[in-house]
Amino acid sequence: MTGSTAANVGYEAQLWQMADALRGSMDAAEYKHVCLGLLFLKYISDAFEEKHAALLAEQAQGADPEDPDEYRALSIFWVPPEARWPHLKAQARQSTIGQLVDDAMAGIERDNPALKGVLPKDYARPALDKQRLGQLIDMISNIRVGDEASRAKDVLGRVYEYFLSQFASAEGKKGGEFYTPRCVVKLLVEMLEPYRGRVYDPCCGSSGMFVQSVEFIRAHATGNGHGGNAGAKARADISIYGQESNYTTWRLARMNLAIRGIDSGQIAQGDTFQNDRHPDLRADFILANPPFNISDWGGERLRDDKRWHYGTPPPGNANFAWVQHIVHHLAPAGVAGFVLANGSMSSNQSGEGAIRRNLIEADLVDCMVALPGQLFYSTQIPACLWFLARDRRNGTRAGGASRFRDRRGQVLFIDARKLGPLVDRTHRELPDEDISRIANTYHAWRGEKEAGEYADVPGFCKSAQLDEVRKHGHVLTPGRYVGAEAQEDDGEPFEDKMKRLTATLRAQQDEAAKLDAAIAANLKELGYGG
Repeated sequence: MTGSTAANVGYEAQLWQMADALRGSMDAAEYKHVCLGLLFLKYISDAFEEKHAALLAEQAQGADPEDPDEYRALSIFWVPPEARWPHLKAQARQSTIGQLVDDAMAGIERDNPALKGVLPKDYARPALDKQRLGQLIDMISNIRVGDEASRAKDVLGRVYEYFLSQFASAEGKKGGEFYTPRCVVKLLVEMLEPYRGRVYDPCCGSSGMFVQSVEFIRAHATGNGHGGNAGAKARADISIYGQESNYTTWRLARMNLAIRGIDSGQIAQGDTFQNDRHPDLRADFILANPPFNISDWGGERLRDDKRWHYGTPPPGNANFAWVQHIVHHLAPAGVAGFVLANGSMSSNQSGEGAIRRNLIEADLVDCMVALPGQLFYSTQIPACLWFLARDRRNGTRAGGASRFRDRRGQVLFIDARKLGPLVDRTHRELPDEDISRIANTYHAWRGEKEAGEYADVPGFCKSAQLDEVRKHGHVLTPGRYVGAEAQEDDGEPFEDKMKRLTATLRAQQDEAAKLDAAIAANLKELGYGG
């Protein structure tokens, strides 16, 4: 794997700079939908125009470029005349451009039921500067995002992902709530390996977990990162289920999946705790980044909920409500990986310690990973990854792939806090080599032969027996288990080192005495001497 990170981007950064310059005084939260909605419109129009041109060339053979079924048969969205990009570009400098874009969005939703209620339709509002809107349309006109060559390179996916990350950064805590850094999503996906089956995210944000799951299968389909048409196979092998409470974020999620041709019919909108839209789902893989430590989740109205099998979570913190919701939705051989605040590993407040103990004693906890700080745009709260497995006996992987070893009565602890370089003053990222190191450690420990033999590494990883976890009061903080990193022997004999260090200490003590005497003399001169 290469050492690339999302910081090593090409023209995405230039596009962002150009787009952000056109934002003016508009709030980033509003501008996000203006930008991403237009990018989506350009994408489906590009794909449509390319097929439209091909059908025009085949009219003599009976092709009809205005027949919607010609496009739908190839999973290309039908774009009505009023929504086609050349039409909008020609009108970009008109004062009516906002209404024209709204009409385009409405026309696309009307003719493509999968997008109903998803696209933004408020471009005509007075607060949106129409001159800036026209300039944004001109800028987006210069990039190809939806033709076949661009789709093969996932140009829009890259731009969309980069814009989401930049908006998360621009909006701070408020905007980052739906955005999980790509490297964290990639780590979860690489560790869980969701090749086939039902994939569920109960708080799916902008659908990054699902996108990365499909990308994972595509990248691993031929073993060289170039899966050919493996994207279609990936979509056929996994079925996606999600829920998102925030309506505007849910719309972003649906668009994010639509631009990659992923059926988003199972992405529901609503409060996961109060209105679970997939009550009977038992998923093979669950990946999630729940909001940390939320207090207003309505727990007091759910005291006797059937999901709380391991203890009633406190109404003031939803962390263990999320954990138990996830366990409730796991299939008999299902596995889960999710992000939580570090406090979840050690908290004993309001019964949380008892719930964590019950989860451990039920042999559900497979692996814990302590993450480095500064990975998230939205919070400085340190975070960790939990990995749970319903069945940890020697058996088949969720989805029916290769066999694992028996891991009952053991927990793997990985301390990754020292990994990941800073990419700017405030953000850190995990490069591919760090993701591989963590994921391969987990795979080797699970008994996957292709990952090699597992061995404890002081300061990094430790396979602990359940009795050791009990001795630590069922606290799951990896730092308690992995020990100190081994220090390299510098080859200097002990006697020589002690003589050298003692001489250095005496010299420093002499220097300190001289400084003390000088300070005392200065104070005396100023009349403060004793």
